[in-house]
Amino acid sequence: MQVAIACKHGTLDKDQQDYVTQKSEKLLTYFERVTAITVTFNFEKDRAKVEILVDAEHKHNFVAHEEGSDAVGTFDQVLHKMEQQIRKYKERIQDHRRAPTVNDESPEPDETAAS
Repeated sequence: MQVAIACKHGTLDKDQQDYVTQKSEKLLTYFERVTAITVTFNFEKDRAKVEILVDAEHKHNFVAHEEGSDAVGTFDQVLHKMEQQIRKYKERIQDHRRAPTVNDESPEPDETAAS
């Protein structure tokens, strides 16, 4: 799994890039089938637009974006949105029905027959 960081019209220092990479990799704890993460920072005047694209196996891309004044703070907000999307998708695809066990399938004794 790879994390790509792109910056348009500005830059992030090494510490900020490491922070973004470290936090982005935590998305794997929510969904193991993530193959690539792309984080794009677009700096315009005094605003920062942040977009996260997550590629997953057998699924279209997840996309989240946000705009704010602080690049790292805005990234945290976008990351939270992405976590919510992935959790919701994973919850939807999970099968919540459990298979009946052998003990559950055994017929209950008829109380009237014993009397």
